[in-house]
Amino acid sequence: MSSDIRSSELKSPIDVAEYLFRRLHEVGVRGVHGVPGDYNLVALDYITKVGLNWVGNVNELNAGYAADGYARVKGIAAIVTTFGVGELSAINALAGAYSEYVPVVHIVGTPSTISQRSEMLLHHTLGNGNFDVFADMSRNVSCATAKLNDPYDAATLIDHAIRECWVQSRPVYITLPTDIVQKKIEGERLKTPIDLKHPSNDPEKEDYVVDVILKYLHAAKNPVILVDACAQRHKVLDEVHELVEKSQLPTFVAPMGKGAVNETLPNYGGVYAGDGSNHGVRERVESSDLVLTIGSIKSDFNTAGFTYRVSQLSTIDFHSTYIRVRYSEYPGVRMQGVLRKVIDRMGKLNIEPGPAPTNEISKADGEMAQGQVISHDWLWPRVGQWLQPEDIVITETGTANFGIWETKFPKGVTALSQVLWGSIGYSVGACQGAALAANETGNRRTILFVGDGSFELTAQEISTMIRHDLKPIIFVICNEGYTIERYIHGMDASYNDIQTWKYKDLVSVFGADPQKSKTYAVKTKQEAEDLFRDPEFAAAKYLQFVELYMPKEDAPKALKLTAEASAANNAKT
Repeated sequence: MSSDIRSSELKSPIDVAEYLFRRLHEVGVRGVHGVPGDYNLVALDYITKVGLNWVGNVNELNAGYAADGYARVKGIAAIVTTFGVGELSAINALAGAYSEYVPVVHIVGTPSTISQRSEMLLHHTLGNGNFDVFADMSRNVSCATAKLNDPYDAATLIDHAIRECWVQSRPVYITLPTDIVQKKIEGERLKTPIDLKHPSNDPEKEDYVVDVILKYLHAAKNPVILVDACAQRHKVLDEVHELVEKSQLPTFVAPMGKGAVNETLPNYGGVYAGDGSNHGVRERVESSDLVLTIGSIKSDFNTAGFTYRVSQLSTIDFHSTYIRVRYSEYPGVRMQGVLRKVIDRMGKLNIEPGPAPTNEISKADGEMAQGQVISHDWLWPRVGQWLQPEDIVITETGTANFGIWETKFPKGVTALSQVLWGSIGYSVGACQGAALAANETGNRRTILFVGDGSFELTAQEISTMIRHDLKPIIFVICNEGYTIERYIHGMDASYNDIQTWKYKDLVSVFGADPQKSKTYAVKTKQEAEDLFRDPEFAAAKYLQFVELYMPKEDAPKALKLTAEASAANNAKT
């Protein structure tokens, strides 16, 4: 039951909503995504007051995708929705963030505590007086839930939720009833920042685990490093980069780990995904007598259909909450402290060189005969030649997600994809969030590759990009539908077809200033080559939209292998 705190009892009275948004500002959030609704309107008034910016998305699903993309660039994000109809529209995106360890603070404006206690028959409810049902749905895709039903514990619950969001790198769910928004609480707490440090390992246990790791590492004849997504999500990239450079061990990334390693280093070897690996990678990784995996996620699409063939007997796994050495597991030992001591103590190691990937295009694939269509074998290495250091590259589930495996990145590239959750249309919303984050953190190009079918699910988010004068380069791969699904089942089935749009015309439909945007239609290798060589295009001074035409049945090799394995798995009885 809500109760007031007398202002005379408070040293620095502050409204609950203002306290919440000031805490979000403290941890690095600057743009707040979401959609207004009558249960959150008064709370939204506080956003600009504390120095935050309201993004205002076209729908809650896109807002959730955008918050995910923003968090992957900035470190944490926030989204505000309204009770019931709004939050349920966003829950798919938040489930994806939970699945892929992305920290998003989800704030839901709810009916007043009085209305909830009275079980009033309000709009946006199921009509049964149950005001907990939507929170219960979100509980399984949130690492913490905070119901701000009483000002006495509101600040404590807010601080706890934001800390858990950061430390566990997963979404949290906060409800803010309309009659709590302006309740007064103690603002003195704001003078003490939220403690975002991860708990330290037990020193004796940590030292023991480090000694065990070093014993196997020094005994290994040809060890390698394999970096995956959770190295990024759990903020150990500084340690990873130092380990890679100091050890000089051949280093590979899983598909979800693209961008986690400086791919210009001489010991970078490429993408390992079982049978879908880059040339020479599978043989080198699978012949190693010790694989150090950092933050691995061994999902189907991340392993090219579970074709990952590395024995646990030759593996040391570093994770956020445990270390596994062969078949011995050490729970409660975080990888950050262990990696730091391994770096400091490892000394000289046995090194057997690995493959050296390039963005070279074969003579046959590089043929530029007049009218020659664009192929995946040509496109992705060529993209690698065109990319610049510090670019942000977003790829959609489908051909782009698999094609980017064949792209060697310049230094500092951030790669965004949703390999595990795989919700088609994700990348368009994520592009908006990433571009906004890039705009806040410096002049970084944001580049999106998305298939035409996926684009049609979330195309409206182009409107939000235009509204905020964002400058992404958007490539829509026009190949007549759902290519990845064609390879799983139904190559010529009508359910994998789509209505073709005049995609680039949407830029003007959504109100873009012709002086601040440009569109292209590219149908041949030569036209694509001319575009990649155009310095004005590369400068990314305004929003640019490219229709990139490719054959309907062309796909990256890794996609074909993974789709075949997925189809076989689906058919098991």
